[in-house]
Parts: sequence; C-alpha cells; structure tokens
Amino acid sequence: MALPENGAPWPPPEWAPVYAQMRVDDAWYSGDKRRLSAVYEHAPQPNIRRNQWGRRSVDHTPERDRRLHVPLAGDIAATSADLLFADMPAISIGSAETQTRLDELLDLGRVQQVLLSAGEQAAAMSGVYLRSTWDREVAPDRPLLTVVQPDRAVPEFFLGILRAVTFWRELTGSTQSTVWRHMERHAPGEVEHALYEGTPNDVGRRVPLTEHPDTAALVESLDLDGAGANGATVNTGIPQLTASYVPNMLPNRLYRGSPLGRSDYGAPLYDQFASLDEVWTSWMRDILLARARLIVPRGYLRDDGPGRGATFDLDREVYDELNMPPNEGGGITLSQFAIRVEEHQRTAEAIMRQAAQSAGYSAQSFGLEGGGQPITATESESRDQRSMVTRRKKAGYFRYGIAEQVTTLLALDNAHFGRRNDLTQPVTVDFGDGVAESEQQTATTLDLLKRAESASTKTRVKILHPDWDDTAVAAEVAAILAETGAAAPDPVATFPMSA
Repeated sequence: MALPENGAPWPPPEWAPVYAQMRVDDAWYSGDKRRLSAVYEHAPQPNIRRNQWGRRSVDHTPERDRRLHVPLAGDIAATSADLLFADMPAISIGSAETQTRLDELLDLGRVQQVLLSAGEQAAAMSGVYLRSTWDREVAPDRPLLTVVQPDRAVPEFFLGILRAVTFWRELTGSTQSTVWRHMERHAPGEVEHALYEGTPNDVGRRVPLTEHPDTAALVESLDLDGAGANGATVNTGIPQLTASYVPNMLPNRLYRGSPLGRSDYGAPLYDQFASLDEVWTSWMRDILLARARLIVPRGYLRDDGPGRGATFDLDREVYDELNMPPNEGGGITLSQFAIRVEEHQRTAEAIMRQAAQSAGYSAQSFGLEGGGQPITATESESRDQRSMVTRRKKAGYFRYGIAEQVTTLLALDNAHFGRRNDLTQPVTVDFGDGVAESEQQTATTLDLLKRAESASTKTRVKILHPDWDDTAVAAEVAAILAETGAAAPDPVATFPMSA
C-alpha cells in the first residue's frame, strides 16, 4: 500500500476501530482524568458510561471535581518494562571487532532507555515499533534506534510478517480546521517522506516538504534532493526493513487472526480500573465527611454585623446566660462520622490483585503479598512465578525485534558511516533469568555442590563468576587449589631422583 491519495479519509477506515481501542488504552495509561472523561462521556454505549468517568454532572467541573484516579494501569505498564529491561539484555555478535562497535552503538545511543520506553508503551498500547534511522545533525557518527507508538503507524503485513509500515505525526501549527501530517513510509531499501495539509477527518492534499518548518528541517538534515510536491524518497543503502513490529502479547482477542498484539489491559481490565477509582473516591469521601464538626446553639454564635453572618469562637470561655432549661441538652454537640478503612482497603486490594492476575502478573510484583519480610531469590521467584512466565513470553517477542534492528543498525553503520561491521554473524539477544540470587544463596548452592562432590572447582568458579573468561577462571582455580593445598604435588619435587 502506497502513501494515501489526496482527499483520502483519515485515519484509514480499516484502522479507525483499532485506533479507537488504542485511545481507551492510552487514556488509562496516561492517568489523565480529562482524557478518561473525554473517552467515556462520549462513548456510544450507555453501559460504558455507568462508571464515574462516564457520568456527567455539574459537580465534575474542574473546580469541584472530586473524582480520584489510581494509576494502576500505568503501574502495570511500568512493571512490565522493569521486568524486561531493568537489566539490559546481553546483545552480542560473533565478531570481536564488530562487538566492540556494537557496544559503542548501544551505549552512545542509550539503547537501554529506548528499550525501557518501548517495553512500557508496548504493555499499554498493545505493541510498539522499533525504528532505525540516522540524522547527522543529531548524531554525526552513528545511526540511531528509536521507538514509534502503534497509534501512529499503519502497517502492511503479509502472512503475519511486516513488509512495510507508514509512520505519521501531526505537526506544529495544526488547528481544528487544518491539520499538517508528515508521512514516513518504510519499505525494504527505502524510506519515503511526504507532507499533507488536510483536516481532522481527511488527509487533504500532498504539498512540498518545504512548506512546513518541521519537514523543511528534515530535508536539510537528510540531504533530500527533489523534495517537491511528491515528497522525497531516501535510499537506505541496505536491503533490510528499517522498522520492526514487536507485539506486546498474542493473540489479539478482539481481532482474532490479526498479527497485532494485545494490551495488558486487553483482558479487558477497564471495569476493574474504573471500580478501583470508585473505591478510592469513596474512601476519600469518607475522610472528608468524617471531619469533626461542632453543632452549637444559636446563642453561642457571635454576630459579625449586618450581612456578615455569625461565627463561633473556639477560644471563648464565658458566654452570656442563655434562655434554655439546663436539662434540654442544648450544649455543644460533636458530629464526626466513622471512616470505613478496612472495608475500602480490602476491596481495593482485591480489585488490584484480580487486575494484576488478569494482566498476567503476580500480586507480589505490586507489593500485595509478603508482608514486607525479607525473602530469598528462590522464594521471590516462586511468588512471582506468573510474572516470570509473562516476562519470558514478552522477551520472546522483543528478542526478534531487537535482533532485527540491531542488525539494521550495523548495516546502516556500514552504508552511511564507513564502518566494516561483520554482518555474516547473527545477532543474539539474551534476557537472562530475571531473578538475581543473593550472595548468601549462591554461597549455599556452591557449598552444597562441593559437599556432594558433584561439581569441580572450575565449574563452581564459573557459577560464581559467569562473566569471567577461561583465562580468569583458570587463574582463580589455580589460586584456590594452591591455598587449600589441593593442588597435585610435583612428583619430581616430592621424590627427587638419586644421583
């Protein structure tokens, strides 16, 4: 599919329902009460408007809106990213010289930050695109790895494989009547750029890239010649597609058979999120209503003058004689309602626990189990088993996308920056186990292996220092054997030959 024709509807009709679903995910992920209200107040189905974000009321003006929001959706997305990329996955290639350059690209490009962002957005928005590009003004000596969100992309799949994708963005200067859109279509070996001037509902007409300052700057930075009315096409100089799609989780339950991933909220969890907000709002309302209030007879009030009402002085000790019988109980009365702490807390925790489970995580990952007591790595992994399974599944999706775009980075490095990276070796991505054992746990394991005589000294050293090479391991083994006296004695030194 080429770039859209002039006057075509936007978004494309086949993608409109997908974008609408992503808009709901985005509202919960953002934690912005205005976005939640906008999504639910205008929902076509009446049953969707039953939660507090869909109910319209004069009390929900910005000045008086007391609805509260618990950012559980954002916590779920952040937890997913932390499980995947809190520790940078080991990315390697079989050539030592190319590995050195790859480490440079990963470090200078701050790829771990890029991947953390990608992991969080993928969890919330059903997937994410990794894009390789270059800009000599931003990075004059290397290509860059970037992230594009799925609600800004129109992909082209064939047999579940991404063949091309069009990224789009609305540019500055857009208004309610005029929208500037930059289209960027990635296909094997080329990237096509185009600028459209349209409306919120149609793409409008294609105009030269130089008619908007944002794309005019792009023309200069990429040296795009012939950027006329039809835009410009950049030859990437490599056969690879400079974008990869990483689904968050498959299959997509709404669009069965689609290669698009599903959000962590796609269980769906929207009702649980809305119920949690209802509970939290009710809890805080209890606190507001439980503020102590004094009910006093009219005679206890001090007249502040015409039109100024009356006030009660808490520090006053003596009042004039009041005309009331002493046995009528007309004194000061304290009014203070109870706060239903336990009921609200148990309800909120039950909702959060169910939401975490439905999203594929253990309650332990959100601090809902354990009681704050220290536990071993083995116990942590047991309690977090559901989270670890979800982590391994997501790592499998990300592994391919990362490997594809790292290979593309090295290829772009050769084509545009004069490098000689070895592309005959495959790129491997290792996410590790995800749970780091404590030193005490490791020491206990090594001690048991030694007592059972089931592992050599060399094997135990490798377990303790998995990042050491063979030379360092051999030196450590020799030192241990020498200190413990377990090294084999020299037979010549022990039994010298007689003359």
